[in-house]
Amino acid sequence: MKKIIFILLIIQQSTIQCSSKNALQQKEVSKTTSSFSLQAPKEVITGAQQLDVLLPKLKNKRIALVVNHTSTIGTVHVADTLQKTGIDLKKIFAPEHGFRGKADAGEHLKDDTDTKTGLPLVSLYGNNKKPTAEQLADVDIIIFDIQDVGVRFYTYISTLHYVMEACAENNKKLILLDRPNPNGRYIDGPILQPEFKSFVGMHPIPLVHGLTIGELAQMINGEAWLAGNKKCNLEVIGLKNWTHRDGYSLPIKPSPNLPNDQSIRLYPSLGLFEGTVISVGRGTETPFQVIGNPELKDQPYSFTPVSIEGMAKNPPFENKPCHGIDLRNVVVQPDINLDYLISMYSAYPDKEKFFNNFFDKLAGNSTLKQQVKDGLTKEQIRKSWQADLETYKLMRKKYLLYE
Repeated sequence: MKKIIFILLIIQQSTIQCSSKNALQQKEVSKTTSSFSLQAPKEVITGAQQLDVLLPKLKNKRIALVVNHTSTIGTVHVADTLQKTGIDLKKIFAPEHGFRGKADAGEHLKDDTDTKTGLPLVSLYGNNKKPTAEQLADVDIIIFDIQDVGVRFYTYISTLHYVMEACAENNKKLILLDRPNPNGRYIDGPILQPEFKSFVGMHPIPLVHGLTIGELAQMINGEAWLAGNKKCNLEVIGLKNWTHRDGYSLPIKPSPNLPNDQSIRLYPSLGLFEGTVISVGRGTETPFQVIGNPELKDQPYSFTPVSIEGMAKNPPFENKPCHGIDLRNVVVQPDINLDYLISMYSAYPDKEKFFNNFFDKLAGNSTLKQQVKDGLTKEQIRKSWQADLETYKLMRKKYLLYE
């Protein structure tokens, strides 16, 4: 008991230091590019910080973690913290970008061993997206703790789905440690249609879904979206001092190419370009803050993607000047800005090559691409989403944990 109390005191001090740093980051950002306040009224307490709630649930249980580099309590990783408490940690499951968050998007990850904890690392990206019965045989409880950004095609929520499914199929409990959604104050975009389901879109939800990862887990269970209509034995340790009206400045970048608040706010609008010929700045220090293509020579801004270890080893248009738009200092409104997509399509000379086969998966339908091709205005396109969004908002209310 003394050992656990000592560890809790160390973690508390680390959390205070990190919270102070985060508050300063929020203050600075709110002076510059934000269109809404990033300053939460009180210190946000994540699910992971509530060890007094979590640890009693783990006594005499065999534990696996689904975590990455964002899974911290202050400056200490959850895996390191839990190992020091003496609980029986068996393994770590790692999502896209890996346990330490250094793998490129889409990069195949191999099973390994974490050098710091000595725990086996099992990749949940690539061929093995769902824990197998064999991998769960020595586990009683899975703890899920990953920072999300509230966008349907951000694949951590697909990993969540498969982990929930594995727990349901193998009679394992899932404890989810909730974290704020930095894009959680609005809902926007088309609802995913069933025929476009993929790893970048698993659920019939809007592109910007307005849920924390804990709320989404409850929706997945409640709407019977798991295979065979099974339900996961789910417990969410919720946030304190956060509502959907509050902004949140992430203390750790959630993935290699979302390095700051500006990129996270622009991601819902710019992520669609991954299904086009337009670069989103992978291979620069400002990904998801600049867009362009070598063919758009009349555009006002230029950048040249290069290979960057830990961010983009082989970026699109590597070593080729791209011409486009600099969005690093624009004020980002809480909606999907279709101006970027429409203007880039209009400017690109070879319209037949603008979209690729990935676009419809990201959009969740084939309608958006056709609407842009047909020259619809952003107002007309947005209007086509509204009826479905109103239906979704009614369903969403059932699963909200926060105002």
